Amino acid sequence: MTTNLGYDKRVNVIQGEYRVTRDPAVVFTTLLGSSIAACIRDPIARVGGMNHFLVPGTEKGDDRSNVDRYGVHLMELLVNGLMRSGAQRDRLEAKLFGGARMLRGLSDIGQKNAEFARNFLQHEGIPIVGDDLGGERGRRLQYWPVSGRARRSYVAGAPTIAESAAKLPVIDSGKAELFFPRGN
Repeated sequence: MTTNLGYDKRVNVIQGEYRVTRDPAVVFTTLLGSSIAACIRDPIARVGGMNHFLVPGTEKGDDRSNVDRYGVHLMELLVNGLMRSGAQRDRLEAKLFGGARMLRGLSDIGQKNAEFARNFLQHEGIPIVGDDLGGERGRRLQYWPVSGRARRSYVAGAPTIAESAAKLPVIDSGKAELFFPRGN
């Protein structure tokens, strides 16, 4: 038996990937914006995993095959990877993170990603035991898949163009003449 002297084995999971482990010293990490990390585990078999996905083509009228190709595929890879490692489907539990609205004025892709993940898990009968979804800030996520422990921290949001312009210093560069059309 190995002793974990406080040193975790960090494994970064980037968009489009999934990872599964039985090693209690492994912590999966990722950075999320509008994308989703599904963290699923079997607490009895002591195996867990994470995926990181962004479902494209979720706009009204878009081809749903993109959802099937990316979202369902990555969720199925994770679930099947867990089962190959000894998990039983009826014992799986999930935590969801991400789904932020990163760009104002455009469609809320983050919300659509969160809805997809919730619907997938509900359809598969996998209970969601925790989530942190939505908002307007990205997240850094650490997930210990064997224990199910998760730690999330928010990433400071980038200011909008209007907020950035309002914070610019006013510089007095001398006199200025303004010309107005007659009648004003």
